[in-house]
Amino acid sequence: QVQLVESGGGLVQAGGSLRLSCVTSGRTMSSYGMGWFRQAPGKEREFGAAITRSGDSTYYADSVKGRFTISRDNAKNTVYLQMNSLKPEDTAVYYCAAQAWVTGTSPDEYDYWGQGTQVTVSS
Repeated sequence: QVQLVESGGGLVQAGGSLRLSCVTSGRTMSSYGMGWFRQAPGKEREFGAAITRSGDSTYYADSVKGRFTISRDNAKNTVYLQMNSLKPEDTAVYYCAAQAWVTGTSPDEYDYWGQGTQVTVSS
């Protein structure tokens, strides 16, 4: 079992940056592939970025590629999402997710979720 708590969301103007953090507790984070997903009002939860257990491979949705960077610090049990060049369409609740041993790009592939943090990008 692992628990996840996100932080770092907020209100930012278009073109700005935010860094989200997700702190895990319970089982060691190095056992988990980690992902960031987002959900806008009235829309389904969608994949944003994922990182393997060791951090040697990362995956991005086309909509965020080149603007967002996922990273992890297993010693600190923390995964990050650096978001640059933010757009109004990035507005959503952002969720951190964990799955033992594997790294996926679908919400169905993750068993553990945080409570989410709101990101709002104004135009």
